[in-house]
Amino acid sequence: MVIKKVLIYIPLILILFLIQSFFWVPTYEKQATGNPARLVKYVQGSSGDAQILNPTLNADTSSSTICDLIFDGLIDLDKDLKYRPRLAKSWEQYEEVYLAINTSWFLPGGQLEKDADNWPEILVKALSENKQWSANLRSIEVIAEETLEGEIEKIGYILKQPARLKFTLKNIDQDFFEPVRKFLGEDYFKSFPYLRFIEAKDAGQQKNLEKQYRKILRVTEHNPVIVFDLRKDAVFHDGHPFDSGDVLFTYNSIVNAKGTSPRKSDYEPVKLATVLGSHKIKFTYKRLFSPAFGSWSMGILPEHLLNEKKLQEEAKERGRDPENFIMRDSNFGRHPVGTGAFKFVEWKSDEFIRLKHNKDYWEGAPEYEEYVMRIIPDALTQEMEFYAGAIDNYSVQPHQVARFSQENKFQSFSSIGYFYSYIGYNIRNPLFADAETRTALGMAIDIDPIIKYVLYGEGERVTGPYPKITEWYDPDVKPLPYDPEGSLKILNAKGWKKNADGWLEKDGKLFEFNLITNSGNSIRKNILTIVQESWRKIGIKCNTQLFEWAVFLKDFVNELKYDALVLGWSMGIDPDLYQIWHSSQAGPKQLNFVGYENAEADRLITRIRKEYDRSKQVKMARELHRIIARDQPYTFLYVAKSTQVLDKKITMVEKGEDGKEKYVKIYPTKDGRIQYYFNKWKKIASIPEFDN
Repeated sequence: MVIKKVLIYIPLILILFLIQSFFWVPTYEKQATGNPARLVKYVQGSSGDAQILNPTLNADTSSSTICDLIFDGLIDLDKDLKYRPRLAKSWEQYEEVYLAINTSWFLPGGQLEKDADNWPEILVKALSENKQWSANLRSIEVIAEETLEGEIEKIGYILKQPARLKFTLKNIDQDFFEPVRKFLGEDYFKSFPYLRFIEAKDAGQQKNLEKQYRKILRVTEHNPVIVFDLRKDAVFHDGHPFDSGDVLFTYNSIVNAKGTSPRKSDYEPVKLATVLGSHKIKFTYKRLFSPAFGSWSMGILPEHLLNEKKLQEEAKERGRDPENFIMRDSNFGRHPVGTGAFKFVEWKSDEFIRLKHNKDYWEGAPEYEEYVMRIIPDALTQEMEFYAGAIDNYSVQPHQVARFSQENKFQSFSSIGYFYSYIGYNIRNPLFADAETRTALGMAIDIDPIIKYVLYGEGERVTGPYPKITEWYDPDVKPLPYDPEGSLKILNAKGWKKNADGWLEKDGKLFEFNLITNSGNSIRKNILTIVQESWRKIGIKCNTQLFEWAVFLKDFVNELKYDALVLGWSMGIDPDLYQIWHSSQAGPKQLNFVGYENAEADRLITRIRKEYDRSKQVKMARELHRIIARDQPYTFLYVAKSTQVLDKKITMVEKGEDGKEKYVKIYPTKDGRIQYYFNKWKKIASIPEFDN
């Protein structure tokens, strides 16, 4: 009887509780109306916690998101994907170029000029008709010969550095020496008398030193230069002024041999860093490397809080060995101080990170007074909290976009991003060695239904390795047509014929291979199934397998032990494709794991990363796009859309000429970033009405 009563009354009590909750708990709109503090607090949902709040050391999305709010770089990308000033208010780029002088060389016409001081006049006169070359020349001077000592490959040597011509150029030019080569003759560079200038300290090592001559003595040398003029009105959150010493310190901390920065390779090309004043700094590079400029979007660290003395003091206070105590060990990574729009307040692991706006920010204080990142690992919980108004933003999944877009209380922003998905073929496998065969494989796949049904329409076709939103991407390259009959025709011409069972066969071997991807990704799993069925229809036997991510990378991708795979890649704004597509990067644990090799592509890739003229880069990048699209080392599938959803009460605030606030619709940048305008965002009590 007691049990019966319990079974009756407990559900009844629960129903009554839910009914009263409905009437007692206010809606989010009412919460916002009655809680003005919620209107000035922005809450971001994140599936994972940050790792370390130091921009030179972090390597995860959550840490990077927070660091972007706390720290400023010297530059960043504007709404049109062009570089704009941040802590650097302006900059200058030029080049210092060197030519080693061989005074025993007979110049054209049989002239022998042993006086190095006369070489500038001879060259300038000889090349005076080349107007482009002459116009780019800012100055030319002779650097006197000098004796240097060094060591290479454990061989000590003495270098009697010959006199050199130093050309200072107005603009960086990788082809500057071409007219010089024509004047002096190619043999001047091929037959430079290194032995006259390089001597092994141990005479017995001279022969072993020969292969290092070109590294020890460079006949020509390109040294691009960037000079940054820094802001004088920026201060760190603790009130300490920002200056060029902080920039130099940040650079040194990244390249420090004892450091563990994942960004070290970005700054390796720097030859020399020189402070020219309290708010002026010069970086001279070892070689032509155009992606280098973008590295200065790195957040700048406060030297006064992280210098060697401060680290040693912290080590002693915490009972650590000062000699082995590095920046990564410092508590700074959990209590950061930058120059950015927001100041650090509190970090509770796996729960939240709290920031407050910087009232003294050099660009003006953000409208939001508080920023909170809440750690919510479960995707469903994130969605429910967003729907209830407890968080303002999170990573919306493709299947959720349509539902939120239909809700009148939300505004959504959808744009093409940087991430594309593809099928990659191991070209080392004879099955995939031929570009026409790879093209046929791509033609057998209907990609539009993948975009429509797997991505819920949140994607677009893509034809090559560059983001569609950049000027590097060639819009004239057309996607492969969906043409199973045409695909089969190509394969038939290659000798593949259907056997009695309907499978393609040649020389007694089936057209059979394994297609793999990582587990835990439902979209890639669906692609595997669709592609397998598409190829089956034309007689290709494709076996599919899923592997845990670590195993997938370690045992298959890194070791090059696979036939074909489904993966994705996120490109940046820079057109440099060296690591992914250059033939030298096709070994184990390298990114050109499909083994793509094309001499013309290699040439373009090398020239693009040395080119500083944007128009020339665009021309070469589009040519490279066409080559890769023709060769089809990947079947390029789609680029996914990046979708952001916000409450409609979040708006952008601008000041009119009369000083009054006006509300403006939030709009994305060219690459879909809505957070670019975050400092102008504000939440108001009701959905605003716009004039525009």
